[in-house]
Amino acid sequence: MVGQPVDSARRPSGLNLTATRGKRRMSRCQARRLRVNSVAETRGDKPAILIVEDDELLRELLLNVLSGEGYQVQCANDGAQALSELRTSRFQLMLLDVWLPDMSGLEVLAEVSKQPGSLRVIVMTSDKTPETLLRAIRERAFDYIAKPFEVSAILELAQSTLNSSDVPDIQVLSARPNWVELLVPCDLQAAGRIQGFMAQLAVDLPDDVRSAVSQVFRELLMNAVEWGGKLDAKRNVRVAYLRAKRMVQYRIADPGPGFKFEELKHAAINNPDEDPLQHTVVREQQGMRPGGLGIVIIRGLADELLYNERQNEVVFVKYLDK
Repeated sequence: MVGQPVDSARRPSGLNLTATRGKRRMSRCQARRLRVNSVAETRGDKPAILIVEDDELLRELLLNVLSGEGYQVQCANDGAQALSELRTSRFQLMLLDVWLPDMSGLEVLAEVSKQPGSLRVIVMTSDKTPETLLRAIRERAFDYIAKPFEVSAILELAQSTLNSSDVPDIQVLSARPNWVELLVPCDLQAAGRIQGFMAQLAVDLPDDVRSAVSQVFRELLMNAVEWGGKLDAKRNVRVAYLRAKRMVQYRIADPGPGFKFEELKHAAINNPDEDPLQHTVVREQQGMRPGGLGIVIIRGLADELLYNERQNEVVFVKYLDK
């Protein structure tokens, strides 16, 4: 099954396999619930996962895959059942569908975010509207995956989420579709997560524009987190995304003291014309990882690139009417 694309988009009436199959037999999730202890983590071998998904085929597929990896898995087919499971059992991860029959997954997420604990939530949905995505971030979803997805992708995401270190939450300052503003901890895992969220805001852009915007954003964000924030998760990078009819704009401000371009001897931007690889020698001498091409790449992809005086804040613009 791993590698097979799956989706749980709404089926037309008359093709509701969940209802039909549910009348014929008890689901594997229901049978499993009768066999396990009320505290899902008492076995102590692998973390406990709650799957909240109303599509029976997808729910049982995820159950099979995750159980096969040794995880303790419980299922819920609606929001009320999910909240009931959370009251009686302890889980480390919840895979949460947005469109549930009784209440939305985002309402479930809002209830979860009010409770203390370390439960992490991955939101699963085919709804790619900015409003859904931004509400998921505001309600402290740990990560997001768009349907349809590969089974291998959700398995990898579940594993990486469970293995992630504890860092402060991403803070939402503005969640309007045309103006998103966030405070992101200076942590590589948090930066990776926010890249996935922000990429979803650009899904309606032409492929070449979306690719350019995503690459520039990644380079600038990683520079801000690594060099400006020194990978200190107690410090934050301020990220703003502005969307207008004819442009996309990102503004990224890091907590560092700033820099001067002429001091970046390890960056390709300062290579002399006669020695285009000089920065690689400097990086090797300083024990730095390979790289140094970020600013050169950014300047080639961004239509406008503006730094403040201290150069710890940058704005890049991509025009949409070219």
